[in-house]
Amino acid sequence: MQARWIRQEQVPAGLESRSKAVVVFGGWAVGPQVFAHLAGDQDVLFVDDYRNLDQDLPDLSTYVEVSLVAWSFGVASYAHWQQGRSDPFQRKIAVNGSLTPVSREFGIPPVAMRKTIESLSPEAYQLFLSRVFGARQPLGEIDVAARRAELEAVEARGAAPDPGFDRIWISTRDKIFPPANLARAWAGQDLRQTPAPHMPFADFASWHEVLA
Repeated sequence: MQARWIRQEQVPAGLESRSKAVVVFGGWAVGPQVFAHLAGDQDVLFVDDYRNLDQDLPDLSTYVEVSLVAWSFGVASYAHWQQGRSDPFQRKIAVNGSLTPVSREFGIPPVAMRKTIESLSPEAYQLFLSRVFGARQPLGEIDVAARRAELEAVEARGAAPDPGFDRIWISTRDKIFPPANLARAWAGQDLRQTPAPHMPFADFASWHEVLA
């Protein structure tokens, strides 16, 4: 696991606290660029690479308000990571992901996951990006061995404990996590649907809209 600030304002000398931060547990093999356009006064910490979940986050205690956005495999990865740690978040949002990430009923079907792992290549990754964004994408680079190991780690961890999300976003045009599976996975919780592909953030203009 790696965590890096993708937006962080300098604190003027003499101030001991910052205002707001968003921690993003991102998706598999899709970097932080999909969040770059979101407006807001929050500092943004981006987390990805779930081959292991050993790393702690930077000290967030100086922030008055800290929110979580977990997307795709970041949902279960965050929930596994949070177990046994103190919870720094005042609000937690899950987007197009499941606490049971590999499941015929509640996540990505096991056959599809296994096929993705076994057939992973630069060409297969390009097809994956097209499915994530709902359109053909510029040529992307991938470390096949590292990203295969990450998929295998997510698969091996299995279901994660529920950390208590405040809202769940489900994209109705998601071609990665079947929307019907996500609806079953989060039945009875605060669900919102958006007519977007697996990567829905292009339809949002600000962090406020994502967190609302």
